[in-house]
Amino acid sequence: MAAWHARTALMFVAMTGILVALGSVIGYIFNYTWTGFYIMLGVSLLITFVSYFFSKKMALAANKVHLITREEEPRLYNTVEKLAKKAGLPMPEVGVSEVPMPNAFATGRSPKDAAVVATRPLLHLLNDEELEGVLAHELSHVKNRDILVMSFASAMASIISFVTRMAVWSAIFSGNNRDGASLAIAILADLTLPFAAMLVQLGISRNREYLADESGARLTGKPMALASALTTLERGCSSTQNTYDNPSCANMWISDPYGKKRSLSFSGLFRTHPSTEDRVARLKKLDEELNGTRHFY
Repeated sequence: MAAWHARTALMFVAMTGILVALGSVIGYIFNYTWTGFYIMLGVSLLITFVSYFFSKKMALAANKVHLITREEEPRLYNTVEKLAKKAGLPMPEVGVSEVPMPNAFATGRSPKDAAVVATRPLLHLLNDEELEGVLAHELSHVKNRDILVMSFASAMASIISFVTRMAVWSAIFSGNNRDGASLAIAILADLTLPFAAMLVQLGISRNREYLADESGARLTGKPMALASALTTLERGCSSTQNTYDNPSCANMWISDPYGKKRSLSFSGLFRTHPSTEDRVARLKKLDEELNGTRHFY
């Protein structure tokens, strides 16, 4: 699993490089070498603050989550409690989302401030072993601090897109165009840097899903229960009855909330999640390693 952490670190290095490039563009436009550096440093600190303290509250509100007690949802609550103890984690808050698709997510800046959420359709569709596999995946996100990682990456990508667009307008009205060079550089940055940041963000998202799949399956010792759940969830998210429409939260869920409707029309580079087929294939290999089960591909 160390390889997954290393890949994520490299992706954040790439995101930092994009920010430095953006800072250089801003500095060139205003003809002050350190202007862009200081602007992006301040923006990065602000992003970190907001992501750290407010991501959980915003995620719960955006997805209509009701935090529950053991008495309200004993099956869900008891399963989370059992897995949290097994993983050596504090008991997180547990919630049910009323969005009309089978799915789950975890949120919170640290294991002491975490919440694990399942949707009502997921609770109806999955058997106990499949539910356990999904919740183990989400608790692995908590243990690996993936929520903070993804909140920060998402915020960084958004701010890069915003600032490059502002850089174009600044170049137009700054009165320091240097025969159009500043404007040309700003337009080039606006066309390339947000796209690059988006690819890095999506790469981080897919990488963390693979890591949580492996961590969660090792926690339960039942990789194929998670594989079965992922297949069921994708089928449910692909249904015409799924009316979920919140793209900004898409990367939070265990399964792409748009299911096959989106994965068939986007190449692998533009997915928030790895393909379900790829995830199931990796889980089969892990099942062979853990349980000695032979799978024929």
